[in-house]
Amino acid sequence: MSTEDRSDGVRGGRTSAAGSALEKSLRILEAVAAPGGPHRLAEVTAAAAVPKSSTFRILASLVEQGFVRQEGGSRYGVGPRLRGLSALVSGGEPAGIEHVLGELRRATGQTVHLALHSGETITYIRKLESDQPFRTASRVGMVMPLHTTAIGKSILAHLPDEEVRDLIAATGLPARTPRTLTTGRELRAQLTEVRARGFALDDEENEPTIRCVGAVVLGPNGRPVGGVSVTTVTFLVSREEIEAYAPALLAATEALAPLL
Repeated sequence: MSTEDRSDGVRGGRTSAAGSALEKSLRILEAVAAPGGPHRLAEVTAAAAVPKSSTFRILASLVEQGFVRQEGGSRYGVGPRLRGLSALVSGGEPAGIEHVLGELRRATGQTVHLALHSGETITYIRKLESDQPFRTASRVGMVMPLHTTAIGKSILAHLPDEEVRDLIAATGLPARTPRTLTTGRELRAQLTEVRARGFALDDEENEPTIRCVGAVVLGPNGRPVGGVSVTTVTFLVSREEIEAYAPALLAATEALAPLL
């Protein structure tokens, strides 16, 4: 038995049962979700009372599964799947997530999405379909790039310039349609517009005939947690008409901030 294996079972007065892989993973999740995050690897290790090598290995798996996200090297924060579980719990409250999104759908008459941010992507955790005689291809659990979506661009607009440059370098901004922004210059110019007006547009950049307006949801530390979008089709709603949904959209993101 290695020194690490022997220490796992007794660290912090815990029995060997408390050192099981499942319980170590749960303690690590608790440490990551503690206030003041994202947390350094050493902080998570100490708070979870799990050896550093085991903590690193478990965190890598949790990042891959979307329960934890890695930010800025060795800092770890809550990932979209963990936030999604929290959203499922809070959504049943009278002033909860479902209520806010439902009000937005009623105000616009269009499909509404809620997505959470993780690294270079967003993950849809809610979708409320409109009563219109069409359906979009999006679904809960779908992972999408930032640069092609209205939610994603609203998130990028609220990230530090250095992080945006790193993302552009890492992803290469691949095209999903002929209208996708595929150069850093184009994207940065549009992000400046997003910051000025408070919302972003996806004008057939992610999917042909689909037009969206999106806005960011900010966490208590001012960093993007996710975003909300109103989605329709180009042959029913013009660009000017979908921009008119912005006030209702921004009111929804403000109401959602304390819930996420």
